[in-house]
Formats: sequence, C-alpha cells, structure tokens
Amino acid sequence: MAKYNVAERRNQTLKALRAKGQISVVELSRLLEVSEVTIRKDLEYLEKHNLLVRTHGGAMQNGYLVYDQPIEEKGKLHAEEKRYIGEAAANLIEDSDSVFMEAGSTMVQVARQIKKRNLTILTNGINVALELLRLADVELIMLGGMVRPTSACVVGPYAEQMVQEHSCRKFFLGVDGFDLERGLSTTNTLEAHLCRTMVKAAQETIVVTDSSKFGRRGLSRICSIEEIDVVVTDHGIQASILRYLEDRDIRVIIAGKTD
Repeated sequence: MAKYNVAERRNQTLKALRAKGQISVVELSRLLEVSEVTIRKDLEYLEKHNLLVRTHGGAMQNGYLVYDQPIEEKGKLHAEEKRYIGEAAANLIEDSDSVFMEAGSTMVQVARQIKKRNLTILTNGINVALELLRLADVELIMLGGMVRPTSACVVGPYAEQMVQEHSCRKFFLGVDGFDLERGLSTTNTLEAHLCRTMVKAAQETIVVTDSSKFGRRGLSRICSIEEIDVVVTDHGIQASILRYLEDRDIRVIIAGKTD
C-alpha cells in the first residue's frame, strides 16, 4: 500500500520545498517512496497550478528567485566556500593575461588571491578595484558609469561602451542565479546587460559561484549555459548538475576541502 495518496503526496512535496527551497526528484522519490516517474508527473501538475517551478532534476519554490541583497550581506554568506573558490579561480589567471572581472562578493576573493604579473584587468566592481590596487604589476581599468550602491558596482551605457572597445582573454563572472534551463542571471537588468557585453568581448567566460546559486533564478538573464567555458564552485554542486555541465564540455573546478 502506498505511503500517501495523490493529494497527500503532493502536499508533502510542497512541504519539503518550503523547508529546503529546492529539492531533487531523487530526494522526493526516496522521501515519498514512489517512482521518479510519479514524482515528475506530480511536479508537472504542481507547476501547472503555479505552486512550484521545475528545474533540471527537481523543483524549487515558486518565487524562489534571488532578491537584491546588499553586498555586505552577500559577503557573509558561504564565506569559507567563497575563499576556496576565489583561490581556485585566481589560479586560472596567467602572467600577461587580460581579464574582465565582474563585481560581487566572490569576485573580491578572486582579486585578493591573484599572484600573477603583468596583468590588465577591467572591472565594474568598486570593491574589486580596491582589492586590485594593492597589486603593483596590474594595469587596472575601472569602468565608468552609474554606481549601484547595493552591489558596489558601475553599470550603464558608458560602462558597456568601454567594454566594447576592449577584448580580453578571460571574463570572471559572478552570478545570482544558475539554472540549467534559464541560464545565468542576476537581480538587476543593467548589470545583466553589462555582463552580457563582457561575455561577447571575452575569449573565455569563467563562472565563479558557490553551489547555493544552482537552481536559482535572478530577475534578469545574462546568457545561456552553452556560452560559458568554465565553472568554479564548491563540493555542494549536485551530481546531476555536474554531469549536465561536463556532458556539454564545460570544465568544472570544485574547490575546497573534502569531507
């Protein structure tokens, strides 16, 4: 006999989502003791009734969108993971590289751990630029435009024009949302548009993000998964997401201590 009837099972699914924010089909199948096929049908039904949003391999709460947090708050979240991610990302920079660096709390960690020489770095992040000032062998170009105090960054047409006048080998991109169907996103339309311009102006796009961003969606889309080359993250990345990225020849670097 089934553990729950259909209505009870769907209510339990929503209860699990409220508790965790997002959950995988595999987890729900084990929790509710039904097949993954049944779970997928339940998720399809619940999404049609606007009760959740399906993601690759699972679901998230409807409205589980990222809101625009002040940069100080972001910096306190997943701080240890961000330090490891920053170190691993900084190691991808080579001597004489030209680099775009987007704003963000994780990007500050990247800037703190750069050890290479003869670099040219363009950034819209005020906090990132302050970290880079300590490096004597870096030509730092600060993008100009309208300042967003919430994220301590510069956005707008002036910044976009400056990006279009340059071409860099690497673009280090921080995101608010990383969804396999929607792609990469952030909470602000102007930031998304500037990041999109950087993606086009760089030879290689490297996404630097802690694993809490997977399965989340920001208001404004930056680009698709297919437009990125490398992802630097932590051990919290789900196996299904890792396989999805590797199947598309996207290099995944997992930083941090193993358990």
